[in-house]
Amino acid sequence: MDVESLQKSGRRRGHCLDTCLVISVVVLFVSVAAVGAGVVLAVRDLQSKVAPPARYPFAAPLSTEPTDSPVYKMQNFAYLEASSSELQSSTMKWRVIDYGAGDSLGSNFLFDSAQNSLKVKREGIYFMYVNLNFTCSYRCKAGVLSVDLDDKLTCKVELPEVSNSKPVTKKCWTVSWMDTVGSVLPQMTVPEGLENWKLELRGSGFGMFLVD
Repeated sequence: MDVESLQKSGRRRGHCLDTCLVISVVVLFVSVAAVGAGVVLAVRDLQSKVAPPARYPFAAPLSTEPTDSPVYKMQNFAYLEASSSELQSSTMKWRVIDYGAGDSLGSNFLFDSAQNSLKVKREGIYFMYVNLNFTCSYRCKAGVLSVDLDDKLTCKVELPEVSNSKPVTKKCWTVSWMDTVGSVLPQMTVPEGLENWKLELRGSGFGMFLVD
């Protein structure tokens, strides 16, 4: 048996294995980089679609340059301001507010003021958001309350134990499919002990707009 030949053969196999390993690592790195780039582009595309333009004061605190006409955007926007500061486990009360020459309810929406529900006239993907502002009247206890937009969004708010009126602000949002049959009925769930907390009407609201 030629020992030297076996050693050379072993070195060649080892070199081939090293080369294959390096190529495999490079291919894996390129694949991961490609997937990562795809995810980044997808996220940016989604953000560009769902971010409301800054020109609307009642929109969520995200911004992008508008791509459609103001008339189109207004008919596909809806914003309702809270109309009751009392914290209780029940359907939240809302109202349409004046905006410019019109109001904050686009023509593609139906608001039932008796039921406090919002319905769309056009099915599609909608961006929904809730802005909540709370203040303490005097010696407030800690607790966690929640606001549910049916099964589409749950916004939980942690209220601390405080003795002053320092405000607590919470913003929640989601993107969800809406049809013309159902409606959104925001519900608040409040545990016991939060009687001295109140919802500030100014800046507290619920809105949505058509994405696609």
